Amino acid sequence: MTKVLVATDKPFAKAAVDGIRNIVEGAGFELALLEKYGDVSNFLKAVEDADALIVRSDKVTKEVVDAAKKLKIVVRAGAGFDNLDLAACTAKNIVAMNTPGQNSNAVAELAIGMMIFMARNSFNPGTGSELKGKKLGIHAYGNVGRLVANIAKGMGMEVYAFDPFVKAEQMVEEGIKPCNSIEELYSTCNYVSLHIPATEQTKNSINYELLSKMPKGGCLINTARKEVVNEADMMKLLSEREDMKYSTDVATSNHAELAEKFGTRVFATAKKMGAETAEANINAGLAAANQIVDFIKNGVTKFKVN
Repeated sequence: MTKVLVATDKPFAKAAVDGIRNIVEGAGFELALLEKYGDVSNFLKAVEDADALIVRSDKVTKEVVDAAKKLKIVVRAGAGFDNLDLAACTAKNIVAMNTPGQNSNAVAELAIGMMIFMARNSFNPGTGSELKGKKLGIHAYGNVGRLVANIAKGMGMEVYAFDPFVKAEQMVEEGIKPCNSIEELYSTCNYVSLHIPATEQTKNSINYELLSKMPKGGCLINTARKEVVNEADMMKLLSEREDMKYSTDVATSNHAELAEKFGTRVFATAKKMGAETAEANINAGLAAANQIVDFIKNGVTKFKVN
């Protein structure tokens, strides 16, 4: 019997687990749960006889892959998949997938919430500003970027976007003003919402040269990955420009220093919260289970990332 292991040091909500179980057992497979496993040795032992694996932010390293003697597929319940060692999976002919779009609304709402928070002085006394009439730049116009844009338009913001993989005509049809370059996006917009993945090409790409182009009172909102922002450059920028603000869903390595120096001009969530809603938790888990069943039974690899 096909064995599906759900290995989550930070468990899914009960409703998500129940839904995963219904999907997996309904397909005639066995479901095994490994929750709050702590030491990685428990993960290594549990994965030994698993045919399929579902994880959240758990790291599927080469060590985990080597321990999995029967593994055919691993699905990261969420959009990002940098916690999966894709090279190790490929070397053992293991299909690696993510579940794009399932967390998108949760992340988009957080991005908008962070904009409001920064615009209103982190809800401290004093005169803040409104988002209506401000220019918002969407850096990467994918699932999350589109949702952020839709909410922002409803609030009366003027929305721009840069994404070399999306046709300008499509953006225009959706009421978005396309930018021809990243530089144009940053130099035009009061707020920029980041939605790029962390790759060798994008890491540290949001640097001093780019950020310094933002208009007076500019604010960067990062619900992507902390690695894409050059932390030393951000420190330099905030030191030189007292008007700039930075809000991130992943605390920088030097966040304590930034917070001490710049106060409410900098904000970071206590932990990554983009997907921290009950709805996103359930959606991603169910999608992962459905993708595994579709792969095992029908060979479907639609969301393969390796």
